[in-house]
Amino acid sequence: MKVFRFLLIIVLAGCASSPYRQTNKVYKKKVKDYAKLLRQYPLQDSALSTSNFVGTTNLSMRRPNFVVIHHTAQNSCDQTLKTFTLPRTAVSAHYVICRDGNVFHMLNDLLRAHHAGVSKWGNNVDLNSSSIGIEIDNNGFEPFTEAQINSLLQLLDRLKKTWSIPEANFIGHADVAPGRKVDPSRYFPWKQLADRGFGLWYDTTNVKIPVGFNAMQALRVIGYNIKDSVAAIQSFKIHFVQNDSLYQITEADKKILFDLSNKYQ
Repeated sequence: MKVFRFLLIIVLAGCASSPYRQTNKVYKKKVKDYAKLLRQYPLQDSALSTSNFVGTTNLSMRRPNFVVIHHTAQNSCDQTLKTFTLPRTAVSAHYVICRDGNVFHMLNDLLRAHHAGVSKWGNNVDLNSSSIGIEIDNNGFEPFTEAQINSLLQLLDRLKKTWSIPEANFIGHADVAPGRKVDPSRYFPWKQLADRGFGLWYDTTNVKIPVGFNAMQALRVIGYNIKDSVAAIQSFKIHFVQNDSLYQITEADKKILFDLSNKYQ
């Protein structure tokens, strides 16, 4: 019953008097409904009888293993918070970071947000089920503010330590949904994050491309879905070669891919 009690108390702290009081009540009700579901043994629609249920004593909540970073493609934090609290939109994130660096926590880290959609990274499909989604207030055509990046770095540090998220598993929405999404934009400072241990970066110093090197397979090794090769190249460049919008692999790109593919293996 520890899991049940835990779910009952994961309500947004300190928000009782906020303009989102009503949506916070909906959040609490949904959590209680999930808690009721967890209490059923077996599930009411199960073919098994109660006599054939043996409750294990070894359990815990499923833990996130990835962080997926987005930009909101909207014009204000208020607009995004409203979008994420309207049932008809069916979209959400765990965190929203405003332009002034203020961070809104919208969903407990152990619960599934609707932020990644149809997605794939390596052999991981449905990133919603294994990731934490972070939305940064940005319309996609402007630099991110220093306050936002500072808050993001602090948040990522906490998430990495709390959930033991591997360094390579800090990725962008465009990475997991090539051709469908382009966020966070080419303005996003991925190298700055990588320098702090959130994502991998490349070093092409003294890199020599081996004979027969396959750039598309290197993209696949990194994690990209290469079913649509042009989309995969576009997403790769949004993340790693932000000053190049051409949908083709250059010799310089091959050096980057060779170095990265060795790090991601």
